[in-house]
Amino acid sequence: MSRPENADKAETKADKSGAGRAAESPYREEEAARRILHVDMDAFYASIEQRDFPDKYAGEPIAVGGDPPKGVVKAASYEARPYGVHSAQPAVEADRQCPGLIFVPPRMEVYQEESRRIREILHRYTDLLEPLSLDEAYLDVTEPKKGPPSGTLIARRIREEIYEETGLTASAGVGPSKFVAKVASDRDKPDGLTVIRPEEQLDFIAGLPVGDFHGIGPVTEEKMREMGIETGADLQETSEKTLRRRFGKRGGHFKRLAMGEDDRPVKPDRERKSVGTERTFSDDVSDPEKMLSRLEPIAERVAGRLGSAGPEGTPIRGRTVTLKLKSHDHDVSTRQTTLRRAVRSEEDLMRLAERLLSQPHPPEEPVRLLGLSVSSLTGTEEGKQLELDFDQA
Repeated sequence: MSRPENADKAETKADKSGAGRAAESPYREEEAARRILHVDMDAFYASIEQRDFPDKYAGEPIAVGGDPPKGVVKAASYEARPYGVHSAQPAVEADRQCPGLIFVPPRMEVYQEESRRIREILHRYTDLLEPLSLDEAYLDVTEPKKGPPSGTLIARRIREEIYEETGLTASAGVGPSKFVAKVASDRDKPDGLTVIRPEEQLDFIAGLPVGDFHGIGPVTEEKMREMGIETGADLQETSEKTLRRRFGKRGGHFKRLAMGEDDRPVKPDRERKSVGTERTFSDDVSDPEKMLSRLEPIAERVAGRLGSAGPEGTPIRGRTVTLKLKSHDHDVSTRQTTLRRAVRSEEDLMRLAERLLSQPHPPEEPVRLLGLSVSSLTGTEEGKQLELDFDQA
């Protein structure tokens, strides 16, 4: 299978050489030698639909997810994105923004199978593989299983093999840390490769908007803007004491990232105690129906992670489901249930989220954050029928 026309475009690097900042790097020599990859599939769900049904969807603006008026977009093709269509968006809004948008029902089992095929390709090069979801993963290729110890060459080969064996494209970022590799993978989408060498990373980080930093959501970003901090360069120039005074321990984390200090290892065998995700919104949400709508993409992402979080990418389930709510003034509350039978599917998680959201009563205060997590995990396929008569905890 031949590569698409843009497959030979040159890899991109940091705009500046970084020579002026190299001496400032706090990395030790062995840390600077790390080669971390972040591989991210391009519009994964939508690309699979366009590949499998080219007569219907190839070259068309499509949105995988529920139809208007109550559906939510799970993934959008690149043809739909210039119109502002994106994941987690209400379908009715996406339909209004993009004339001719085609809504496609999701096929999660197909996406999970493709994810397993892609993970097999990644394992050819390293066992230090840490999946983040069905469509993205970190790899440590400092000492690869085959090929030269070059993150750039390995990333090229991985992308080529993914396309040859699945017909799907992937973008990749290469850097000395997880943070840099992940941000780099988003620089040249779709079907791109961005390489940030150790001596370039401080200048690369300096040019990032603060919203790109790990752990900085819309609320924290707005607080930083009020302090005059808008870029990585601003963070580099702000003292850690000032950041800690404003953001607590997180302030120290932001400072370390800004200075290139991210030695988090790629952890393939970490024991999972829970699987979950949460989202912070730019505005308060007070309507319970809108809260439920915002929970749909969260449940979808948790279900996707459960679908490949076991050994060798196998599915896992969980018996305890927790709903997290944070108000605009940062008061956090949780609602939890433990079931007799473990669950995994998005449908089951949404039924439980709806019940937790309404019992013992809907949230009395507007929320700025919603989260959903599953714990008491098991790899067995026990019990596919959801128990709804649960007790609150």
